[in-house]
Amino acid sequence: MNPDPLDPLLELPGVADSVTASRQAVDKLLGHRVLRRRSSDVSAESLLRGAWASAALAGSSATLEEVRAGTATDPIVQGALRISTELAVLAGAWAGAQRQVLARLHTLAALDLLPPEQLGRPRPDREVAHRLDTLAEVLARTKAPAVVIAAIVQGEMLSLDAFAPASAVVARAAARLTLIERGLDPKSLVALEVGHLELREQEQAALAGYRGGEPDGVLGWIRHCGQAVELGARESLAICEAIQRG
Repeated sequence: MNPDPLDPLLELPGVADSVTASRQAVDKLLGHRVLRRRSSDVSAESLLRGAWASAALAGSSATLEEVRAGTATDPIVQGALRISTELAVLAGAWAGAQRQVLARLHTLAALDLLPPEQLGRPRPDREVAHRLDTLAEVLARTKAPAVVIAAIVQGEMLSLDAFAPASAVVARAAARLTLIERGLDPKSLVALEVGHLELREQEQAALAGYRGGEPDGVLGWIRHCGQAVELGARESLAICEAIQRG
């Protein structure tokens, strides 16, 4: 039997603790009583906040209030919002058709940024094509925890910049899809992107460590992404509390 391609990552000191902490944060969210009847409302608000946060990380200056009111018209926000409306549908295809889903994410994110003939196409580079194929193979074989897989997916997408000028928005959407499809957050409740926004000052250093490929750097990136999941779950827990208060 072939070994799991991500098994070496699970042996890095600190990865198991990060996975446990993320799982506990999500479990705390999933246990909130509001979700018994209003999980769809929490998911909708989480997706809205996630779209705003992802756009903000990609350079948008729109406020959450502007996004909520529908007055944020910049193309980055509009692309992130288009993605948020299709995530539930795309989650069903993510497990077996990553390349097609990434193409769709790019089309949604960059619709107002690129001419039609460039939408859905990764950067034409041999290394990009090879690493996207390798990532698809890894996803087909691994049984690693969802947090670890999502970190690798996002790290690869950001490192490759394969779907410019919307690579970062695509990367965060792919990470969220991974959490949905791998069962950690099946109803898309965790505002993952908000967690990353809170950690934006640390992201570049963590990503540089991942790109370097050394164990400590990869570990740092996984822990960074795990913390984003924790913060995203905390954000969604606050959404639950707000709904409960009415």
